[in-house]
Amino acid sequence: MLTAMPGRAAFEEQLGPLRQELAGYCYRMLGSAFDADDAVQETLVRAWRGLDRFAGRAALRTWLFTIATRVCLDALKGARRRALPTDVTDELGPAHPRETWVEPVPDHWVLDPARVAVERESVRLAFVAALQVLSPRQRAVLLLRDVLRWRAKEVAELLDTTEDAVNAVLKRARAALPAPAPAPLSGDDRALLARYVDAFERFDIGALVALLHDEATLSMPPYDITLIGPASIAAWFRSRRAECEGALLVPLEVNGGAGLGQYRRDRGGPGHHAFAIHALTTAGGRITALYTFLDPALFPLFGLPEAVTEHLPFS
Repeated sequence: MLTAMPGRAAFEEQLGPLRQELAGYCYRMLGSAFDADDAVQETLVRAWRGLDRFAGRAALRTWLFTIATRVCLDALKGARRRALPTDVTDELGPAHPRETWVEPVPDHWVLDPARVAVERESVRLAFVAALQVLSPRQRAVLLLRDVLRWRAKEVAELLDTTEDAVNAVLKRARAALPAPAPAPLSGDDRALLARYVDAFERFDIGALVALLHDEATLSMPPYDITLIGPASIAAWFRSRRAECEGALLVPLEVNGGAGLGQYRRDRGGPGHHAFAIHALTTAGGRITALYTFLDPALFPLFGLPEAVTEHLPFS
């Protein structure tokens, strides 16, 4: 319940954890941390402007998510569907616009610390990419019902439809999604990540690919390129020795799993500059997928500087 505090800043301050929950919802809907942030800001603007009409007639959470859903549905009208790279090729080709791809997101932006174990699977890159295949309406229904646990009646009221229609949309949306994502990282997985960091920073390609699953994939947005198997990935890294050797890596929590921020060595200097955000998936003690987002603009989202002169601590 809102208390009588003047000013928009005070209003937003009272929202507390709801803001993080809104960010997670908008990210799942839109597939972009940048777009999600814009959607949350627009939601808060609309909420502030309509505060006199709210007057406590509904739960604050329900009211805000109603606004956020409408903001996201508006944003998705005519928008290009985001995806992850799928072309199996070892050629970079042209870089595609940012809005082409599902983007990574920091866990602290979208996951409630008290519900991380429950919510982690719903922000996996593969799951968020699968959501983008659904229609915007299917996306909203599935997230409201299965992630946020709204009742069918509440969703029907938000979307101005019937409970039967909501249940039918939910059934179709569930059928279109892939199998559940892998379990959260274990202690063994974290040790695997540390070995990967060590091998990458030493540019020991043999040690690096020994950590990969036989059918591991490497994708590199903004390019539509996907490499499959340790041999192809090893050949790729060896061909990019001048670009990758001497890198510094810092561990991150990305999309409910393990990630890394990669800093590339400055040519002719002692420093390193932001280069890529890596998101990894693992299974059976091996790395199964590497998503390398070649976009330094992502670094501030993860609280990382644009340049470093020494190794950041491995926490």
